[in-house]
Amino acid sequence: MRRNLKVYLPIIFLLLALGLPSRTIPDYFPRWYVTYAGDFLWATMFFFLYCLVFRLTTWQAFWITLATTYFIEFTQLFHPPWLTWLRSFKLIGLVIGYGFIWSDIVAYTLGISFGALIDWSIFKNLVNTPASGRSTVDY
Repeated sequence: MRRNLKVYLPIIFLLLALGLPSRTIPDYFPRWYVTYAGDFLWATMFFFLYCLVFRLTTWQAFWITLATTYFIEFTQLFHPPWLTWLRSFKLIGLVIGYGFIWSDIVAYTLGISFGALIDWSIFKNLVNTPASGRSTVDY
């Protein structure tokens, strides 16, 4: 499925801009935002990245992103020395996390569902928008 880079890239950067501060400067945000919003936005961003990079349908991206984020969360139950060493690098630690928390699973599920709803809305609007008397999709 073709995705419009002009639509998806700004969404991805917006999600990154909204979520990254919850991990890099948490003292400036409310506790609920730091606890839940970062994971919600991280999962939503992952969803849109999968849609854009792998050209998946909304449902394919939903299930694959859900499986990926759950897998990453469950790997946080394991702390072999090599994985702990990888987590010591800030960027890798932000991606793979540090410790398992059940609320992250809920945040991921809600974030991916929100992303799928937005993706479906974008697709629906692009399909139903006539261009020069015909329906076209640059998606």
